[in-house]
Amino acid sequence: MDAPQFPRPTSGRRALAEALIRGEASLGTAIQTLAASVYTDPDRFEAEKTALFEKLPLLLAPSALLPKNNVAVTHDGYGVPLILSRDAQGEAHVMANVCRHRGTRLLDGDGDDAVPATRIVCPYHAWTYRSDGSLLGLPRADCFPGMDKDAHSLLRFRDFECGGLIWYSHDAAEDFAKIEMLGEDFDAFGIGAHHLYKRKTHAVASNWKLVIDAFLESYHVQRLHASTIADFFADGITAADCIGLHQRAAVGRADYLSQVDHDDWAALRRVVTYTYQIFPNAVVIVSPDYINIMTVMPQTVGTCLVEDFMLIPEAPQTNEAEAHWKRSWDLLDGVTFAGEDFKAAELCQRGLDSGLLQQVQLGTLEHGIAEFHAKVEALL
Repeated sequence: MDAPQFPRPTSGRRALAEALIRGEASLGTAIQTLAASVYTDPDRFEAEKTALFEKLPLLLAPSALLPKNNVAVTHDGYGVPLILSRDAQGEAHVMANVCRHRGTRLLDGDGDDAVPATRIVCPYHAWTYRSDGSLLGLPRADCFPGMDKDAHSLLRFRDFECGGLIWYSHDAAEDFAKIEMLGEDFDAFGIGAHHLYKRKTHAVASNWKLVIDAFLESYHVQRLHASTIADFFADGITAADCIGLHQRAAVGRADYLSQVDHDDWAALRRVVTYTYQIFPNAVVIVSPDYINIMTVMPQTVGTCLVEDFMLIPEAPQTNEAEAHWKRSWDLLDGVTFAGEDFKAAELCQRGLDSGLLQQVQLGTLEHGIAEFHAKVEALL
Protein backbone atom coordinates (compact mmCIF):
# COMPACT_ATOMS: atom_id res chain seq x y z
CA MET A 1 0.00 0.00 0.00
CA ASP A 2 1.25 3.48 -0.85
CA ALA A 3 1.35 5.42 2.42
CA PRO A 4 -0.38 8.81 2.21
CA GLN A 5 1.08 11.90 3.82
CA PHE A 6 -0.29 12.70 7.28
CA PRO A 7 -1.30 14.58 9.27
CA ARG A 8 -2.92 17.11 7.00
CA PRO A 9 -3.60 20.61 8.34
CA THR A 10 -6.67 20.91 10.52
CA SER A 11 -9.16 23.12 8.71
CA GLY A 12 -11.78 23.35 11.48
CA ARG A 13 -15.37 22.22 11.95
CA ARG A 14 -16.87 25.22 10.17
CA ALA A 15 -14.47 24.92 7.24
CA LEU A 16 -15.57 21.32 6.68
CA ALA A 17 -19.23 22.39 6.64
CA GLU A 18 -18.42 25.16 4.16
CA ALA A 19 -16.67 22.64 1.91
CA LEU A 20 -19.86 20.57 1.93
CA ILE A 21 -21.89 23.60 0.90
CA ARG A 22 -19.58 24.07 -2.07
CA GLY A 23 -19.93 20.38 -2.94
CA GLU A 24 -16.25 19.71 -2.39
CA ALA A 25 -15.46 16.08 -1.61
CA SER A 26 -12.28 14.91 0.09
CA LEU A 27 -10.96 12.34 -2.38
CA GLY A 28 -7.86 10.27 -2.74
CA THR A 29 -5.87 10.53 -5.93
CA ALA A 30 -5.60 6.88 -6.98
CA ILE A 31 -6.62 3.31 -6.22
CA GLN A 32 -4.75 1.85 -3.26
CA THR A 33 -4.46 -1.68 -2.00
CA LEU A 34 -4.18 -3.38 1.37
CA ALA A 35 -2.85 -6.85 2.06
CA ALA A 36 -5.75 -9.05 3.11
CA SER A 37 -3.52 -10.46 5.85
CA VAL A 38 -3.83 -7.26 7.91
CA TYR A 39 -7.24 -8.62 8.93
CA THR A 40 -6.38 -12.32 9.26
CA ASP A 41 -2.77 -12.76 10.43
CA PRO A 42 -2.60 -13.78 14.13
CA ASP A 43 0.98 -12.53 14.47
CA ARG A 44 -0.05 -9.16 13.09
CA PHE A 45 -2.91 -9.05 15.58
CA GLU A 46 -0.55 -9.67 18.51
CA ALA A 47 1.79 -6.96 17.24
CA GLU A 48 -1.13 -4.51 17.12
CA LYS A 49 -2.10 -5.34 20.69
CA THR A 50 1.44 -4.60 21.84
CA ALA A 51 2.12 -1.49 19.77
CA LEU A 52 -1.32 0.11 19.94
CA PHE A 53 -3.45 -1.21 22.76
CA GLU A 54 -0.69 -1.44 25.36
CA LYS A 55 0.84 1.92 24.44
CA LEU A 56 -1.78 4.41 23.27
CA PRO A 57 -4.66 6.12 25.10
CA LEU A 58 -7.86 4.11 24.73
CA LEU A 59 -11.36 5.51 24.98
CA LEU A 60 -13.41 3.88 27.73
CA ALA A 61 -16.70 5.74 27.95
CA PRO A 62 -18.45 9.09 27.94
CA SER A 63 -18.29 11.06 31.17
CA ALA A 64 -22.07 10.61 31.38
CA LEU A 65 -21.51 6.97 32.34
CA LEU A 66 -20.51 8.33 35.77
CA PRO A 67 -23.25 10.94 36.22
CA LYS A 68 -22.57 11.81 39.87
CA ASN A 69 -19.91 11.55 42.57
CA ASN A 70 -19.06 8.36 44.45
CA VAL A 71 -20.22 5.95 41.74
CA ALA A 72 -18.39 3.22 39.84
CA VAL A 73 -18.85 0.84 36.92
CA THR A 74 -16.89 -2.21 35.77
CA HIS A 75 -15.19 -2.52 32.40
CA ASP A 76 -13.64 -5.70 30.96
CA GLY A 77 -13.68 -5.09 27.22
CA TYR A 78 -9.93 -4.56 26.83
CA GLY A 79 -9.11 -7.81 28.61
CA VAL A 80 -8.16 -6.06 31.85
CA PRO A 81 -10.56 -6.03 34.84
CA LEU A 82 -11.18 -2.34 35.45
CA ILE A 83 -13.25 -0.11 37.68
CA LEU A 84 -14.22 3.33 36.37
CA SER A 85 -15.17 5.57 39.28
CA ARG A 86 -15.92 9.15 40.15
CA ASP A 87 -14.75 10.14 43.61
CA ALA A 88 -16.28 12.47 46.18
CA GLN A 89 -14.65 15.48 44.51
CA GLY A 90 -15.94 14.54 41.05
CA GLU A 91 -12.63 13.29 39.66
CA ALA A 92 -12.68 10.21 37.44
CA HIS A 93 -10.38 7.25 38.14
CA VAL A 94 -9.51 4.03 36.33
CA MET A 95 -8.39 1.27 38.69
CA ALA A 96 -7.82 -2.47 38.69
CA ASN A 97 -10.90 -4.43 39.76
CA VAL A 98 -8.61 -6.57 41.92
CA CYS A 99 -8.33 -6.51 45.71
CA ARG A 100 -4.81 -5.81 47.01
CA HIS A 101 -5.21 -8.57 49.59
CA ARG A 102 -5.78 -11.83 47.70
CA GLY A 103 -6.70 -10.66 44.22
CA THR A 104 -10.48 -11.02 44.53
CA ARG A 105 -12.63 -9.27 41.94
CA LEU A 106 -14.23 -6.44 43.88
CA LEU A 107 -17.23 -5.44 41.77
CA ASP A 108 -18.85 -8.32 39.94
CA GLY A 109 -21.58 -6.54 37.98
CA ASP A 110 -22.01 -6.64 34.23
CA GLY A 111 -21.11 -2.97 33.90
CA ASP A 112 -24.54 -1.83 32.73
CA ASP A 113 -25.13 0.83 35.36
CA ALA A 114 -23.01 2.89 37.71
CA VAL A 115 -23.37 1.70 41.31
CA PRO A 116 -22.83 3.61 44.57
CA ALA A 117 -19.15 3.46 45.49
CA THR A 118 -18.62 5.57 48.58
CA ARG A 119 -17.24 2.29 49.89
CA ILE A 120 -15.98 -0.54 47.65
CA VAL A 121 -15.95 -3.65 49.84
CA CYS A 122 -14.19 -6.88 48.91
CA PRO A 123 -16.72 -9.75 49.06
CA TYR A 124 -14.08 -12.17 50.39
CA HIS A 125 -12.45 -10.52 53.43
CA ALA A 126 -14.14 -7.11 53.47
CA TRP A 127 -11.12 -4.97 52.71
CA THR A 128 -12.71 -1.60 52.01
CA TYR A 129 -11.66 1.07 49.52
CA ARG A 130 -12.82 4.60 48.83
CA SER A 131 -14.13 5.57 45.40
CA ASP A 132 -10.68 6.93 44.56
CA GLY A 133 -9.13 3.49 45.24
CA SER A 134 -7.44 4.32 48.53
CA LEU A 135 -7.61 1.62 51.18
CA LEU A 136 -9.96 2.78 53.89
CA GLY A 137 -9.80 -0.15 56.28
CA LEU A 138 -9.65 -3.90 56.80
CA PRO A 139 -10.95 -6.31 59.45
CA ARG A 140 -8.46 -7.47 62.09
CA ALA A 141 -5.81 -4.99 61.07
CA ASP A 142 -3.72 -6.39 63.92
CA CYS A 143 -3.14 -9.47 61.75
CA PHE A 144 -1.15 -7.32 59.30
CA PRO A 145 1.44 -5.75 61.62
CA GLY A 146 3.35 -2.87 60.11
CA MET A 147 1.30 -2.74 56.89
CA ASP A 148 1.14 0.72 55.29
CA LYS A 149 -2.45 1.28 54.13
CA ASP A 150 -1.35 4.08 51.83
CA ALA A 151 0.82 1.61 49.92
CA HIS A 152 -2.10 -0.74 49.33
CA SER A 153 -4.50 1.39 47.32
CA LEU A 154 -6.05 -0.24 44.27
CA LEU A 155 -3.70 -0.38 41.31
CA ARG A 156 -4.32 2.70 39.20
CA PHE A 157 -3.96 3.29 35.49
CA ARG A 158 -3.21 6.57 33.82
CA ASP A 159 -6.53 8.19 32.98
CA PHE A 160 -7.74 11.40 31.41
CA GLU A 161 -11.15 13.09 31.20
CA CYS A 162 -11.56 15.69 28.49
CA GLY A 163 -14.38 16.95 26.29
CA GLY A 164 -16.94 14.74 28.03
CA LEU A 165 -15.00 11.48 27.44
CA ILE A 166 -12.83 9.24 29.63
CA TRP A 167 -9.61 7.58 28.41
CA TYR A 168 -7.01 5.36 30.01
CA SER A 169 -3.60 3.94 29.10
CA HIS A 170 -1.49 0.96 30.08
CA ASP A 171 1.57 3.15 29.58
CA ALA A 172 2.38 4.91 32.83
CA ALA A 173 4.27 7.60 30.90
CA GLU A 174 1.31 8.61 28.73
CA ASP A 175 0.69 12.37 28.83
CA PHE A 176 -2.54 12.27 26.75
CA ALA A 177 -1.35 15.10 24.49
CA LYS A 178 -2.63 13.04 21.54
CA ILE A 179 -6.11 13.26 23.04
CA GLU A 180 -6.14 16.73 24.55
CA MET A 181 -6.12 18.27 21.07
CA LEU A 182 -9.64 16.88 20.56
CA GLY A 183 -11.06 18.62 23.62
CA GLU A 184 -11.93 21.89 21.85
CA ASP A 185 -14.10 20.10 19.29
CA PHE A 186 -15.90 17.93 21.83
CA ASP A 187 -16.46 20.87 24.17
CA ALA A 188 -17.97 22.79 21.25
CA PHE A 189 -20.51 19.98 20.84
CA GLY A 190 -21.25 19.97 24.57
CA ILE A 191 -20.61 16.23 24.94
CA GLY A 192 -19.92 16.59 28.65
CA ALA A 193 -23.39 18.05 29.28
CA HIS A 194 -25.26 15.27 27.47
CA HIS A 195 -27.34 12.52 29.05
CA LEU A 196 -26.49 8.85 28.48
CA TYR A 197 -29.68 7.41 26.98
CA LYS A 198 -28.62 3.83 26.26
CA ARG A 199 -25.57 1.66 25.77
CA LYS A 200 -25.06 -1.80 24.36
CA THR A 201 -22.10 -4.06 23.67
CA HIS A 202 -22.13 -6.07 20.45
CA ALA A 203 -20.05 -9.20 19.79
CA VAL A 204 -18.87 -8.89 16.18
CA ALA A 205 -17.19 -11.77 14.34
CA SER A 206 -14.67 -9.63 12.51
CA ASN A 207 -11.25 -8.13 12.91
CA TRP A 208 -11.48 -4.85 14.82
CA LYS A 209 -10.13 -2.82 11.91
CA LEU A 210 -12.99 -3.88 9.62
CA VAL A 211 -15.42 -2.15 11.97
CA ILE A 212 -13.29 0.99 12.03
CA ASP A 213 -13.03 0.94 8.22
CA ALA A 214 -16.81 1.29 7.89
CA PHE A 215 -16.69 4.71 9.52
CA LEU A 216 -13.83 6.02 7.40
CA GLU A 217 -15.63 6.12 4.06
CA SER A 218 -18.99 7.23 2.71
CA TYR A 219 -18.87 5.04 -0.40
CA HIS A 220 -21.10 2.41 1.21
CA VAL A 221 -23.79 4.72 2.60
CA GLN A 222 -26.10 4.83 -0.43
CA ARG A 223 -25.69 1.09 -0.99
CA LEU A 224 -25.48 -0.65 2.39
CA HIS A 225 -27.83 1.80 4.14
CA ALA A 226 -30.27 2.21 1.23
CA SER A 227 -33.30 1.31 3.36
CA THR A 228 -32.26 3.12 6.56
CA ILE A 229 -30.23 6.33 6.57
CA ALA A 230 -29.12 6.81 2.95
CA ASP A 231 -31.70 9.51 2.25
CA PHE A 232 -30.15 11.77 4.86
CA PHE A 233 -26.83 12.10 3.04
CA ALA A 234 -25.54 13.16 -0.36
CA ASP A 235 -23.63 10.41 -2.17
CA GLY A 236 -19.87 10.72 -1.92
CA ILE A 237 -19.71 14.30 -0.64
CA THR A 238 -17.55 14.14 2.46
CA ALA A 239 -15.18 16.82 3.72
CA ALA A 240 -12.36 15.53 5.92
CA ASP A 241 -9.13 16.46 7.65
CA CYS A 242 -6.90 15.20 10.46
CA ILE A 243 -6.23 16.25 14.02
CA GLY A 244 -2.92 14.57 14.73
CA LEU A 245 -3.48 10.82 14.41
CA HIS A 246 -7.26 11.25 14.46
CA GLN A 247 -9.53 11.74 11.44
CA ARG A 248 -12.45 14.14 11.30
CA ALA A 249 -15.11 14.09 8.57
CA ALA A 250 -18.33 15.95 7.84
CA VAL A 251 -21.28 14.80 5.76
CA GLY A 252 -24.64 16.42 5.14
CA ARG A 253 -27.71 16.79 2.97
CA ALA A 254 -26.57 18.86 0.01
CA ASP A 255 -30.05 20.26 -0.63
CA TYR A 256 -30.38 21.43 2.96
CA LEU A 257 -26.85 22.82 3.08
CA SER A 258 -27.51 25.11 0.14
CA GLN A 259 -30.36 26.74 2.07
CA VAL A 260 -28.54 27.65 5.29
CA ASP A 261 -26.38 30.62 6.15
CA HIS A 262 -22.90 29.20 6.44
CA ASP A 263 -22.02 31.95 8.93
CA ASP A 264 -24.71 30.60 11.27
CA TRP A 265 -23.07 27.78 13.26
CA ALA A 266 -26.37 26.70 14.84
CA ALA A 267 -27.97 26.38 11.40
CA LEU A 268 -25.01 24.39 10.07
CA ARG A 269 -25.20 22.02 13.03
CA ARG A 270 -28.77 21.15 12.08
CA VAL A 271 -27.72 19.77 8.69
CA VAL A 272 -24.20 18.42 9.21
CA THR A 273 -23.07 15.16 10.84
CA TYR A 274 -19.47 14.95 12.05
CA THR A 275 -17.58 11.68 12.45
CA TYR A 276 -14.36 11.44 14.44
CA GLN A 277 -12.17 8.36 14.21
CA ILE A 278 -10.21 8.53 17.46
CA PHE A 279 -7.05 6.58 16.84
CA PRO A 280 -6.73 3.70 17.21
CA ASN A 281 -10.14 2.19 17.93
CA ALA A 282 -13.00 4.58 18.65
CA VAL A 283 -15.60 6.48 16.66
CA VAL A 284 -17.62 9.53 17.72
CA ILE A 285 -20.58 10.43 15.49
CA VAL A 286 -22.03 13.86 16.23
CA SER A 287 -25.46 14.04 14.61
CA PRO A 288 -27.52 17.24 14.70
CA ASP A 289 -29.53 16.16 17.75
CA TYR A 290 -27.68 13.23 19.37
CA ILE A 291 -24.24 11.65 19.64
CA ASN A 292 -23.08 8.05 19.23
CA ILE A 293 -19.79 6.91 20.73
CA MET A 294 -18.37 3.53 19.77
CA THR A 295 -15.35 1.76 21.21
CA VAL A 296 -14.06 -1.22 19.21
CA MET A 297 -12.26 -3.65 21.50
CA PRO A 298 -10.24 -6.48 19.90
CA GLN A 299 -10.72 -9.95 21.35
CA THR A 300 -9.07 -12.26 18.79
CA VAL A 301 -7.76 -11.72 15.27
CA GLY A 302 -11.27 -12.39 13.95
CA THR A 303 -13.53 -11.09 16.74
CA CYS A 304 -14.14 -7.85 18.60
CA LEU A 305 -16.57 -6.18 20.95
CA VAL A 306 -18.20 -2.89 19.97
CA GLU A 307 -19.78 -0.81 22.73
CA ASP A 308 -22.25 1.78 21.47
CA PHE A 309 -23.26 4.71 23.68
CA MET A 310 -26.04 7.08 22.67
CA LEU A 311 -26.01 10.54 24.23
CA ILE A 312 -28.93 12.98 24.03
CA PRO A 313 -29.19 16.61 25.19
CA GLU A 314 -31.26 15.79 28.28
CA ALA A 315 -33.10 12.90 29.86
CA PRO A 316 -36.55 12.36 28.28
CA GLN A 317 -39.14 14.37 30.16
CA THR A 318 -42.29 13.04 28.47
CA ASN A 319 -43.58 9.81 26.96
CA GLU A 320 -43.36 11.47 23.54
CA ALA A 321 -39.70 12.31 24.07
CA GLU A 322 -38.96 8.76 25.23
CA ALA A 323 -40.69 7.33 22.14
CA HIS A 324 -38.70 9.67 19.89
CA TRP A 325 -35.33 8.68 21.30
CA LYS A 326 -36.23 5.00 21.37
CA ARG A 327 -36.97 5.13 17.64
CA SER A 328 -33.62 6.76 17.02
CA TRP A 329 -31.81 4.18 19.16
CA ASP A 330 -33.57 1.22 17.56
CA LEU A 331 -32.84 2.51 14.05
CA LEU A 332 -29.17 3.24 14.64
CA ASP A 333 -27.96 0.64 17.13
CA GLY A 334 -30.22 -2.24 16.17
CA VAL A 335 -30.62 -1.79 12.41
CA THR A 336 -27.98 0.53 10.94
CA PHE A 337 -24.98 -0.42 13.08
CA ALA A 338 -25.70 -4.01 14.11
CA GLY A 339 -27.77 -5.12 11.13
CA GLU A 340 -25.76 -3.35 8.41
CA ASP A 341 -22.29 -2.03 9.40
CA PHE A 342 -21.31 -4.83 11.79
CA LYS A 343 -22.92 -7.47 9.58
CA ALA A 344 -20.92 -6.19 6.59
CA ALA A 345 -17.72 -6.42 8.66
CA GLU A 346 -18.55 -10.05 9.53
CA LEU A 347 -19.18 -10.89 5.87
CA CYS A 348 -15.84 -9.32 4.93
CA GLN A 349 -14.09 -11.39 7.59
CA ARG A 350 -15.63 -14.60 6.30
CA GLY A 351 -14.49 -13.81 2.78
CA LEU A 352 -10.98 -12.82 3.80
CA ASP A 353 -10.58 -15.87 6.05
CA SER A 354 -11.02 -18.05 2.95
CA GLY A 355 -7.56 -17.00 1.79
CA LEU A 356 -8.83 -16.51 -1.76
CA LEU A 357 -8.06 -12.79 -1.81
CA GLN A 358 -4.53 -11.52 -1.37
CA GLN A 359 -5.34 -7.81 -1.57
CA VAL A 360 -8.33 -5.54 -1.07
CA GLN A 361 -8.97 -2.50 -3.25
CA LEU A 362 -9.56 1.03 -1.97
CA GLY A 363 -11.06 3.64 -4.29
CA THR A 364 -10.71 7.39 -4.05
CA LEU A 365 -13.75 7.63 -1.75
CA GLU A 366 -12.00 5.22 0.65
CA HIS A 367 -8.75 7.11 1.14
CA GLY A 368 -9.57 7.55 4.85
CA ILE A 369 -9.14 3.80 5.26
CA ALA A 370 -5.75 3.99 3.55
CA GLU A 371 -4.67 6.76 5.93
CA PHE A 372 -5.80 4.80 8.99
CA HIS A 373 -3.91 1.67 7.96
CA ALA A 374 -0.80 3.68 7.12
CA LYS A 375 -0.82 5.07 10.67
CA VAL A 376 -1.23 1.57 12.12
CA GLU A 377 1.63 0.34 9.95
CA ALA A 378 3.89 3.23 10.99
CA LEU A 379 3.38 2.45 14.69
CA LEU A 380 4.07 -1.26 14.16
